[in-house]
Amino acid sequence: MEIWNRHFECMDRDGMSHFQSTRLRETVERVYFNVPYYRNKMQEAGLGPEKINSLDDLHKLPFTTKQDLRDNYPYGLFAVPMSEIVRIHASSGTTGKATVVGYTRNDISTWSEVMARTLSCAGATRNDFMQIAYGYGLFTGGLGLHYGGEKIGASVIPISGGNTMRQIQLMRDFGSTVLACTPSYALFLAEAIEESGIKREELKLRVGVFGAEPWTEEMRREIESKLKIKAIDIYGLSEIIGPGVASECMEQCGLHINEDHFLPEIIDPDTLEVLPAGSLGELVFTTITKEGLPLIRYRTRDLTRLKYEKCKCGRTLVRMEKCLGRSDDMLIIRGVNLFPSQVESVLLEMEETKPHYMLIVDRINNLDTLELKVEVEEDYFQDRISELQSLRDKIQSALESATGIGLKVTLVEPKTIQRSEGKSQRVIDNRKF
Repeated sequence: MEIWNRHFECMDRDGMSHFQSTRLRETVERVYFNVPYYRNKMQEAGLGPEKINSLDDLHKLPFTTKQDLRDNYPYGLFAVPMSEIVRIHASSGTTGKATVVGYTRNDISTWSEVMARTLSCAGATRNDFMQIAYGYGLFTGGLGLHYGGEKIGASVIPISGGNTMRQIQLMRDFGSTVLACTPSYALFLAEAIEESGIKREELKLRVGVFGAEPWTEEMRREIESKLKIKAIDIYGLSEIIGPGVASECMEQCGLHINEDHFLPEIIDPDTLEVLPAGSLGELVFTTITKEGLPLIRYRTRDLTRLKYEKCKCGRTLVRMEKCLGRSDDMLIIRGVNLFPSQVESVLLEMEETKPHYMLIVDRINNLDTLELKVEVEEDYFQDRISELQSLRDKIQSALESATGIGLKVTLVEPKTIQRSEGKSQRVIDNRKF
């Protein structure tokens, strides 16, 4: 099995710890002197760069949350002048403000490196034809895989998401051997291939790298059975770098974290205490090589465990289990982050609707679906059907524009949606993870 960067991916634990400590000190000094937000937080905690000397001091540093990125929108957490930022990506936020991330040239190089490792973990080489069906644009998925594919020398097919029949045609005509997309879309493609009449033997697919949404071992088995490929799980966050933070190898026994770039911890999401190795808790990352947007102890809200034993593949990088859930209320719909409050902020701007709604998430034909049921003011509900249809279209257009997610809107009469004296239930998620 090919290992892209044997020096770092197979480094012994003492060597890795020493390396991480050095890079941690450099990162802390960089954010202290270049990011006012971090300097203020550290000063409030009575910390200066001289007090962070090794990994043992990591717990002293303040946490960073997604809200901190929103509060400093758009560029307040950048650690270099904008003249050094060569790429800007963004993901949606709860109030309409995006979470903005910036990359220097060195950051792009780092991204290419960790994605090359990711693809090598999946057994991809320069001899492969790699079909990327993740979205391109502000979403980091498509371009992240693209960099990695070119880095290893594969022939990259940047088809982006959607257009299923063309996906299948090019898969056959171009001889695609590696598929990169969300796991739910992989299953959708499998069924579309079967319905198209194209025989599986006409395709050369052998492996898929799937991420951007939760998926189970059962779903993995179904993908592997229907597409007759090896299904590899990958993990990333745009705030940290995008895809490339961690990846399974062909052993499929945990995702190798590129810890020479992204320093992981597991904390108790309630007490914020660091937990012992092997404990289930919230995953926290400190970036120790990023220049544009270095983050200190970033709370991912993902729940998992870390394993430090050497993998059968030969890599010694720490492994994280498949994420078991989240410690907040964020939904991931077709690889896009969605918070209920995003929907609420749109509805509250419309005089025709009441602030009572329900989001219903399901998985139909292996694709995530989203339905919004929203109460309409009584006067408007008495309108003609054509006017209600116009209102439905208006709400749908506003929500799709704000969230980037296609959805179905159902208008219901006042007092139809159940009330709660406690915390309102805004989401029904019928997907089986």
